[in-house]
Amino acid sequence: MENKCVDKKLAGMINKQSKKYEKKMIKFMRDLIAIPSESCKERGVIERIKQEMRKVGFDEIKIDKMGNILGRIGNGKKIIAMDAHIDTVGIGSLKEWKWDPYKGKFKNGIIYGRGATDQEAAMVSMVYAGKVIKDLKLSGDYKLYVVGSVQEEDCDGLCWQYIIKEDKLKPDCVVITEPTNLNIYRGHRGRMEIGITTYGISCHGSAPERGRNAVYMMARIISEIEKMNSRLRNDKFLGKGTVAVSYIDCKTPSLCAVPNQAYIHLDRRLTKGETKDSALKEVYGAIARAGVKKDFKVEVLKYDTPSYTGLKYPTEKYFPTWVLEDKHYLCRSAVSTYKAVFNKKPVVDKWTFSTNGIATMGMFGIPTIGFGPANEKFAHSVLDQVPVEHLIKAAAFYAMFPQIYAGSINAKK
Repeated sequence: MENKCVDKKLAGMINKQSKKYEKKMIKFMRDLIAIPSESCKERGVIERIKQEMRKVGFDEIKIDKMGNILGRIGNGKKIIAMDAHIDTVGIGSLKEWKWDPYKGKFKNGIIYGRGATDQEAAMVSMVYAGKVIKDLKLSGDYKLYVVGSVQEEDCDGLCWQYIIKEDKLKPDCVVITEPTNLNIYRGHRGRMEIGITTYGISCHGSAPERGRNAVYMMARIISEIEKMNSRLRNDKFLGKGTVAVSYIDCKTPSLCAVPNQAYIHLDRRLTKGETKDSALKEVYGAIARAGVKKDFKVEVLKYDTPSYTGLKYPTEKYFPTWVLEDKHYLCRSAVSTYKAVFNKKPVVDKWTFSTNGIATMGMFGIPTIGFGPANEKFAHSVLDQVPVEHLIKAAAFYAMFPQIYAGSINAKK
């Protein structure tokens, strides 16, 4: 697939050059952590990324109307995109943290703080991969887009729906840089958010037989949903589909009255072969088994929260499953890159959680692969962290990948 001698020599140069930027990557990483950037509040961190992209010499830098930042290097025919969502979750209770989540604590080769794992570290590595490409004049028949996307924590894939439909950027491949612990990931389960509402008849709590309790109706449904979870499809690679009640509420005229409305929110994880239609059919089946024949509503929920620019881009909360076959050209290119840079075979696996790949490959069929610094087990936790070694190694991988992917495609022709 590639000239191994040439690639080994090039990989050595790239590794050496990436290592030179260790201190700059540490500073950039700590700067990003110091800027709070929860979903829909990413303006400050986007501006800081723009500053660094300019500093290292990107050919073009664009911030679109949604607020995503797209930095370009190269002018070739093959379009490669590398994506890091740069929004984070919140910090929760400060009492749980042993250090300031926005200080970017640096100790024993590890940087700690909100966003270090999920997933601003990859942006640091990608930007400095661009610097390495520029330093070593690694031109090729490709355009590399380094994308800092927004609102992923709120609504994964929405940013790429916008980039593909409105920015008119449709890459030949996408590298999702969510944390993989420096392994190669080729897919994950999809998901959807489903709401179920039951409608009863309110009456005085002293005579409940006069009404119909919406909570009791919902309780029977919840019992069937719990049973349904054990029957869901299993896939050898992605694992089992799951469903969980993640929220419950009711409406009642008084604490001395029978509730006339109840609501639950379902977190449904979809394995290979499961779709929106199949998942909804199972929910309706559970409701029927609960003996609830009328006065209920099932809905796939919507997302329409404005981005930090004020743009609304509504979408349905259905996020398709995706898997890239291990024999696919993109997967083989990623494995070849790994072998060249690290001189060993990679672990090829999958994410437990969901990523922007649900849009790039799940919705639009663009071949997508994953490789990123940090370990996903620290995502959203008070131990949020990334080893500096990961920043350097990921930068080397990102600098090498376009050379192998674009070069191999040309050779393949």
